[in-house]
Amino acid sequence: MLQAARGTVKASPNFNASADAEVLQKAMKGLGTDEDAILQLLTARSNAQRQEIKNTYKTLFGKDLIDDLKGELGGKFETLIVALMTPPIAYDVTSLRNAIKGAGTDEKVLVEILSSRTPEQVKDIIAAYRQEYDDDLEEDVCGDTSGHFKRLLVILLQANRQKGIQEGNIEADAQALFKAGEEKFGTDEQSFVTILGNRSAEHLRKVFDAYMKMSGYEMEESIQRETSGPLRDLLLAILYNSHGAGTDDNTLIRVMASRCEVDMMDIRNEFRRMFACSLHSMIKGDTGGDYRKALLLLCGGDDA
Repeated sequence: MLQAARGTVKASPNFNASADAEVLQKAMKGLGTDEDAILQLLTARSNAQRQEIKNTYKTLFGKDLIDDLKGELGGKFETLIVALMTPPIAYDVTSLRNAIKGAGTDEKVLVEILSSRTPEQVKDIIAAYRQEYDDDLEEDVCGDTSGHFKRLLVILLQANRQKGIQEGNIEADAQALFKAGEEKFGTDEQSFVTILGNRSAEHLRKVFDAYMKMSGYEMEESIQRETSGPLRDLLLAILYNSHGAGTDDNTLIRVMASRCEVDMMDIRNEFRRMFACSLHSMIKGDTGGDYRKALLLLCGGDDA
């Protein structure tokens, strides 16, 4: 099954870029703005379709759609809509740059993006980062991080994760993790870093099952107990591959915009498992207005 099938936003089957561009222009024309028309349309199109709408809008009206949206909208709703209108790789590159070059390092952004993208996407991000900023992403990450956390990020930036499941290595990997953590006085973080950084998600799921049978502990429990700080966050992000969307609006916007077409169903399931409420009910209780309406459409349903 394609991972995209786990998304909540699909490409519109009867797509017409010209008709959509006209709807958006009409929504922003004259006095007042029809925010509802904007959010209903843009949350029901794939990112590729939104790029077509953006190009067609310029052809029809001689204006930049994102500039017009920024001029008409405001606050968190504007931030979300602009995120939806940005191509995925460009959005990741900008987010990473801001995380590294802002005041202090936003480790959460590095964790979330680099732990959840495929090797091919990581390669595209590195190339686009160099083209946009004339800088090396790995050098920038290394300059702003340290220790085992830095080493694991560097491993992920090599974009050389094994593909598929190596049946012969499942037990050995589980045994190595057990020896590095639960069976050892102190923790051998390097073993966690090497195995979780280099194996595929499918392989790791099998390893975690074997680890549970061997140790009697969920992998999550051992990581929580045996590691701390940014390294723990990154290991857990790889473990969940779910990027926990909390009530921090910047994180929420980034996750909803970048994962709604990919694996939002899995994120919803993981959120429900980890917390005492559904992602849908958290959004409903902690946000408001058109921002909330758009988020709920991207969320795609309740898991109460």
